[in-house]
Amino acid sequence: MRLLSTVGLGLLLALLLRVPARAQDSLLAELSRQLPDSASRAPVLATFKGTRIINGHSVETPGNGTLVFLISHRFGRLNSGAYNLFGLDQATIRLGLEYGLTERLAVGVGRSSVEKAYDGFVQYRALRQRPGSLPVSVTLLAGAAINTLRYSPTDDGFEHTFPRRLTYTWQALVARKFSPSLSVQLAPTVVHRNLVQENTDPQDVYALGFAGRQKFTKRMAFTWEYFYRLPGSRTAGLRDALGAGIDIETGGHVFQLHVTNANTMIAQQFIPTTSGRFFKGDLYFGFNVARNFTLKPGI
Repeated sequence: MRLLSTVGLGLLLALLLRVPARAQDSLLAELSRQLPDSASRAPVLATFKGTRIINGHSVETPGNGTLVFLISHRFGRLNSGAYNLFGLDQATIRLGLEYGLTERLAVGVGRSSVEKAYDGFVQYRALRQRPGSLPVSVTLLAGAAINTLRYSPTDDGFEHTFPRRLTYTWQALVARKFSPSLSVQLAPTVVHRNLVQENTDPQDVYALGFAGRQKFTKRMAFTWEYFYRLPGSRTAGLRDALGAGIDIETGGHVFQLHVTNANTMIAQQFIPTTSGRFFKGDLYFGFNVARNFTLKPGI
């Protein structure tokens, strides 16, 4: 009888101890779900590997105190024939500098051989993708460019005053990194031109950019980019800008090779004025090379 009492008391104590242990485990599991660790709340990094995808900006900006020197080069049309060495005899180029004033704010300037244009822009990283809380990264961009070509009064019948030489761009770059290999970006864009060639040409061009990056090795990725001009923003004889390429990561810089139907490299030019027919062979082979320099921190 005494043995049965002892066994019964032991079972009762085991049961009482087991219930709080289960309750404690459930509470800890719930807290783990509601309070993710610091690593899971950290912002997603390297949605894209550079500040450009092909011609257009990516959601990325230079880090605080980082200076980016960017060389963009486009040869002539591949279908221009052997006389022009399939485009190698012709080239357009843009040289640019970008600097991170803070982790969120960056500025940039550049000079293009097309229209001898000088451009500048400001970028602000409004949101950064975070697992479990923010599904996308958002960067806002505002830019301006000036055409510095010399004109005579008889060239096109226009008086090319300083205000008429200016064009502007506004973009909201919205991107998501779905996995370590796949990133996608949308880019609602407005381009305003103070001067257009024809009365029927829209001064305000509204476009929606689509771009992506698919990594296929540790240091290489396939990229694509397409800017669709919305109805009311289209001009007869002109096409939407389209391109595809490969990113190659090497120590200290990113090397980008691509083909595109646009031979210009700033949004004020390639969104409203691209004339090449991508699937008819009007392709421009080109590359971007970006080199990062770490200077003292900005603001």
